Amino acid sequence: MKFVQPGVMAPIPPVARYVFFSLGADVDRAALVQAMGRLAELTDGESTVVGVGPLLVKALGASVPGLAEMPVLSDHGVQVPSTPTALWCWLRGSDRGELVLRTRKLERTLAPAFHLDRLVEAFRHGEPTAAHGRDLSGYEDGTENPEGEAAIAAALVSGQGAGLDQSSYVAVQQWVHDLDAFEDMTADVRDHVMGRRILDNEEIEDAPITAHVKRTAQESFDPEAFVLRRSMPWALANKFGLLFVAFGHSHAAFEAQMRRMAGYDDGETDALFGFSKPVSGAYLWCPPVLDGRLDLRQLGLPPA
Repeated sequence: MKFVQPGVMAPIPPVARYVFFSLGADVDRAALVQAMGRLAELTDGESTVVGVGPLLVKALGASVPGLAEMPVLSDHGVQVPSTPTALWCWLRGSDRGELVLRTRKLERTLAPAFHLDRLVEAFRHGEPTAAHGRDLSGYEDGTENPEGEAAIAAALVSGQGAGLDQSSYVAVQQWVHDLDAFEDMTADVRDHVMGRRILDNEEIEDAPITAHVKRTAQESFDPEAFVLRRSMPWALANKFGLLFVAFGHSHAAFEAQMRRMAGYDDGETDALFGFSKPVSGAYLWCPPVLDGRLDLRQLGLPPA
């Protein structure tokens, strides 16, 4: 896996920052190429994972097979928005102050070709030795993640040639939780919303078809819809939620799951929408690395 951005496959860190950039005003391709070259020098794909959006790919006059904007899903009483972004950086670490300083350096490196639109600070929640972190609801996140070779097959591109192999497509959504509404539910109702018992993380066999586990059972799709989740909780003042991140060898698996959650398969929407909603969403492509630097050949930039 020496060509994959290492942070894609690594466990979630203690703290993180998700930073979203738009294109600068009146920026030309030459300025973008220079800025992306500086970014390639600065990032290693491990402490900072980089994803590029369709807006940036188009501005560079390049093409990434299968990369498109996330669709808006709003036909069944729920709203799943699409909020395109040109460039996304997932800053990973253990020291919040270090992430603040790294964000400043990143912003200066990319200016004026890119403008920092927003950022979300996130953290790991739950037992530090557990296999997966927990959502602020208390339920374990990422239980169904594939492991080993299955994780590689789910998350990484293969067989497409240099510049594409071991890249990854990522879906990024910010979900806002209504924890008051969630806490007003009885423990049994919460378990049936999620489809798992919080006490032992076991699936509930007779959970309703609207349970989140039933809506997103990866092996129940045709073809199977496996993704590698790397989500983290976030909080700002009195707002809370989950920064949902799913890596895949394409966007197809995530989109299949999201469409079923939103009721497009059978008219039944995920019970999760009863206390949580997405307020942003974007598709991006995470290039591979070459000699410890981002490999941007697919974008028409020279290799390291």
